Amino acid sequence: MFKQRDAIIRLLKDDDPETIFLIKQQLAQGGAETIPDLRDLLSIDDEKVTVHIREILTAIEIRNAKATFEQICRRISTPSELEQACWNLAQIFLPGVEIESYQKTLDKWADELKTRLSPHDSESARVATLAQFFGRDLGFRGNADDYYSARNSLLPCVMDTRLGIPISLSVLYMIAAQRAAVVVEGINLPGHFVVRHGAILFDPFHEGRVLTTRDCAEILSHQKLTLHPSHLQAAHPRLILIRMLANLLYIFERDKNDSSHDMVATWIRLLDPK
Repeated sequence: MFKQRDAIIRLLKDDDPETIFLIKQQLAQGGAETIPDLRDLLSIDDEKVTVHIREILTAIEIRNAKATFEQICRRISTPSELEQACWNLAQIFLPGVEIESYQKTLDKWADELKTRLSPHDSESARVATLAQFFGRDLGFRGNADDYYSARNSLLPCVMDTRLGIPISLSVLYMIAAQRAAVVVEGINLPGHFVVRHGAILFDPFHEGRVLTTRDCAEILSHQKLTLHPSHLQAAHPRLILIRMLANLLYIFERDKNDSSHDMVATWIRLLDPK
């Protein structure tokens, strides 16, 4: 509990905007260790104080998320770090989002997935189960009507709307499968992103539709490209994160959101400094 708790409350109730600005700025400079004390102030029965404290907590959360995200950009090498990066992105672009509730939902889905997968010992049956669960039962599919929205790249928004772009839907499949102890790899096809379990390729954007090598060749042919074995290699988490950020970069450039564009460009340089 803050030693000056009563004084802080009085200042947050002040009618002078400059006084409130200064005390909020000072409190927002605190690190993670101040969060429990700030949350204690949420118990105050005063709407004005509660609003100010929530704004301060959000500012600290965003700052911490940016710092963690940049650390991950410098070292990313595992699926777990990719997942953490996704949550950090959500905290940065969706201020106040309750990440824990979405993580609990993913845990619940993974538990259901484990139950459904347990009778199956073939790759084809497991892929069919994944497609049925996510693509048909939960209704995840590509957002063809509003493809160029930043929300399609943010995991909580994808989970809420059940709509996304190829890479965000693929990452969702990968994260949930990892929780269910099933390996689903990302495949970074030029112009499209899909996933693979064992030897079977499938497409989360199209409700988990199974793809043949010929299907992949056709996807590339629309860009006048020829399919090479390298196109079907599992994508490293660093490459996946770069591609996710490249999508956001394009959207922010298109929307003339200069501050977000510059921030994302900086992260891409951290990931790919050459």
